[in-house]
Parts: sequence; C-alpha cells; structure tokens
Amino acid sequence: MLDRSTNHPPLPPEIARRRTFAIISHPDAGKTTLTEKFLLYGGAIQMAGQVRAKGEARRTRSDFMKMEQDRGISVSASAMSFPFRDWWFNLVDTPGHSDFSEDTYRTLTAVDAAVMVIDGAKGVESQTRKLFEVCRLRDLPILTFCNKMDREARDTFEIIDEIQQELQLDVCPASWPIGMGRDFLGCYDMLNDRLELMDRADRNRRAESVKMEGLDDPRMADHVPADLLEKLREEVEMARELLPAFDHQAMLDGNLSPIWFGSAINSFGVQELMAGIGAYGPEPEIRPAASREVGAWEAPVTGFVFKVQANMDPKHRDRVAFVRLCSGHFERGMKLLHVRSGKPMAISNPVLFLAADREIAEDAWAGDIIGIPNHGQLRIGDALTEGEALRFTGIPSFAPELLQTVRSGDPMKAKHLEKALLQFAEEGASKVFKPNIGSGFIVGVVGPLQFDVLASRIEQEYGLPVRFEPTQFTSARWISGPKDKIEAFVKANKGHMAEDHDGDPVYMTRLQWDIDRVERDFPELRLSATKEMMV
Repeated sequence: MLDRSTNHPPLPPEIARRRTFAIISHPDAGKTTLTEKFLLYGGAIQMAGQVRAKGEARRTRSDFMKMEQDRGISVSASAMSFPFRDWWFNLVDTPGHSDFSEDTYRTLTAVDAAVMVIDGAKGVESQTRKLFEVCRLRDLPILTFCNKMDREARDTFEIIDEIQQELQLDVCPASWPIGMGRDFLGCYDMLNDRLELMDRADRNRRAESVKMEGLDDPRMADHVPADLLEKLREEVEMARELLPAFDHQAMLDGNLSPIWFGSAINSFGVQELMAGIGAYGPEPEIRPAASREVGAWEAPVTGFVFKVQANMDPKHRDRVAFVRLCSGHFERGMKLLHVRSGKPMAISNPVLFLAADREIAEDAWAGDIIGIPNHGQLRIGDALTEGEALRFTGIPSFAPELLQTVRSGDPMKAKHLEKALLQFAEEGASKVFKPNIGSGFIVGVVGPLQFDVLASRIEQEYGLPVRFEPTQFTSARWISGPKDKIEAFVKANKGHMAEDHDGDPVYMTRLQWDIDRVERDFPELRLSATKEMMV
C-alpha cells in the first residue's frame, strides 16, 4: 500500500498544482463527451466535438484512431494536458470497452486518482465494477460523476445506495440534482452552498451560479418552482442525516467518493467536478519501485513508460512512449539513463499531448505525462532516471484469452507483417508468439474486438490486408525456473513451444491437462499466466 500520509517534505509549487487522473466508465456512460468538456473549459479547444454527431463535429479530440472515429468508441488510452484555474490537469481518457481493459489497467498505474462516470439511468454497470476493482487494488482516490441527469434517471438515493452496496465505498453528495429528465433544472452545490442552474439553450455555456445562505435562503424561490424546491429541501436534509459528510482524508485513502450530478452533453456540472478535482484530488503520489518508494518531492528526475503508441501520426510512422514522471523537474535535452539497457538517452524532442495533437515540451514536472518519440528502444515498464537503477513495479501484462494465427493477404510481404505484429506487441495491444516449429505467428488478445482493431490498423498503417484464423491452442503460459530445466523442457515439448516478442519461452496449451502434466513432470518450473512488465 502506498504511503498517503502528509509527513513528507513539501512539494515544489509546480508539482503541488498537478492533478493526474484517469476517467473510467462503462461504454456509453458519456466519458468521451465529459473529456471534451474538460478540454473546452481548460481552454484547450474552442468547441467540443460530440461523439454521436456527424461529419467534422464528430472528431472528438481523445479518439484519434480512424476506427475510434468511425465506431464512436475509445479503444486506446490517450493523454491530455491543460491548465484549469490554479491547477495543471493531466487527464487520461481510457477505453470503456472491456476488450481493451488491459490498456486501461496499465493506465491506472500512471495516475493518482480516477473519475468514475456513471449513467444516471443505468447506475453501476459491469465494466465500471471491474475498473473500480483495479482502482481499489491500488487504493486510488475516486471522484464520481453521475451523468445524463437531463434524461430520465433513477432516484438519487437509489443511485448512491447502489454505489455504496456494489462497490463497498462510502459516497458523499457534493451536489444534489433538482428534478430529472425534462424537469432537470440543475443542482444544489452542497459543499459550497450554491445554486447551479443549467442553460438548455446553449450546450457550451456556463451555467448560472448563485451563492445562497443555505437552502432556506428566500431567493431560492426566485429560481426553483415550489414543488421542486420542497422536494430538494427534504432530500438534502435526509442526505445530510443519512450519508457521510465529506472527509478529505477518507477520500485520499480511497474509502469515500464525493459524487457530482450533471449532464456532460449540456456542459452542466462539469466545471464543479473540475473544481472538485483541483481542490480535493491528490497531488502527485509516491510511486512503488522494487528497491524503494519514490517521492514526487525528490530532485532527481525519474519516470516510467506505461504505454507505447505507434503511428499516432500515420504520415511519420512514429512510435511514442507515454512516460509518467515520478519525481524531479525534467528539461528538454536532458540525458536520462534507460535502466533496462543501461544506456543513456538524450531526450531531445519530448512532447505534451492533447490526444493526437502535441507540442514540444520544454520542461515538465513530477505528475506530468510526456511523450518520447523513439524507434522501438522504449517498452512498457521501462524506467528512465538520472542514474539510479530503479525498477518501477506493478505494471501488469495479462495472459491472452483468445489465440488466433494470422495470415497475410500478400505472401511477399511476410516481413512487413512481422514488423507490424512486433510493433503492436511492444505497444501492449496484443501478444505475439512465434512457434518454434512451422512458420507464421500466433496472436493473443484479451477480447475479440481487438482482432478487428489489429486487422484494421495493419491494413491502414502498413497497407497489408490480413485474416485471423482459429488455432489449436487455447492459452499461453510463461515459463520460469532453473535455466537447465527450462532448456530440457523446451526440447521435450517442441510442438508446444513459442517465443514472445522479447524472446522469452512460452508454452502454448490446448487443454488444462497440458498444464497439469507440466506441474507433475517438471515440478521445478513455474507456469505463469501473466508477465509483469518490470525491467
């Protein structure tokens, strides 16, 4: 468990104002629309794109892959950095679709908090539950946004109760909705005693905000119809009696989540949520490494790669490593030690992201996420430091649940296919195994939609049509143990053996019986379904 106590040296002001967080949700809860509005209020874009709009209005910033733009879903985590009031936000938009959860899990190792978006009509859905469990494993503080209150939604107490029951998490209302669906007027800000009224006429306009002297302020009647006002007063009184009061430390410990209500598409409740992230969200946290914990206040620069994305700019065949800075003040041109290879790297063209757009970063601080363009030297899990041989821990690599062979539509382009597959393996988008016997490759993924994405990207980025076909194997296991025992095992099981993109031996299985047999005949060896990316 990370040390979240405050008894450590004070953070430099630039680091203390960083807020680095991910947005998590079930598909279709409105996460990408919320991200757009964050960028709008951060001054990063002039007009928010709508995911479901047509043509150019549909080009949302956080979905930069052609397939994302065509299907209206996020399949790759993207990072965006922008100012908001006194803070500097580093926001990571993650895929909501469960087939891409591996990318999301890795992203959650690089942030200090998560914003959980739930649909007011649907409440806690399956993917929300899964993602929340990952946050819980890391004790991540969670701020909740209940979206789509301008549509028919569930009873407010019911929504809060479901979060508390399903996720075993205390919930404190930061705001309280006034009406719902067609009658939704806005919210009462319970933390600051303000009345926030929605403007339905202009989706990008700021809501009207009126400071009140509590709910009994006679001016409330000027803005809220009598029946809704009576209901609001009753519900808020009940909420204050029945629900826990806001406790900042409990939130930082991951035990309590403040909840805001709103409508991202109508820009309502978004700025209040952003102000909440700034005021209550954690400063850059301590990071776990194999030998020690790394504090954000430390002067030497350290960071780790949590994502690699190729061909973000298809014109340049580029490969960008997303690096979370864990400590220090990074300046462009610095030489950092690439711990895995033991070689220094001059970081001459680091970038800050606005999804697919980017600009050269002259400097960056602990908490920031920067991109380092490279030609394959940097992999997920790699550490960069000013000399210390650190290994940051806890960056997961999942066992593929689906395995298929891949065939090129053009046999003359076998080398191109190999290059494409290895690139995707380094991105963490898939596992690629080269069988010891026979030609071709076996590709492993977590969800079936990933095969569609891979086929689409190989054709888009390499001009190479491919098809995926079933294979006899159903799972892959990494092998560890004494070197001589591994060599004897590989020799005895050639038909089942393959290598992953790092050259490590992998045992391909058809049945549980295969795994049981290895455990019986080779007790010194260990078969593992995951390979932690710790280098």
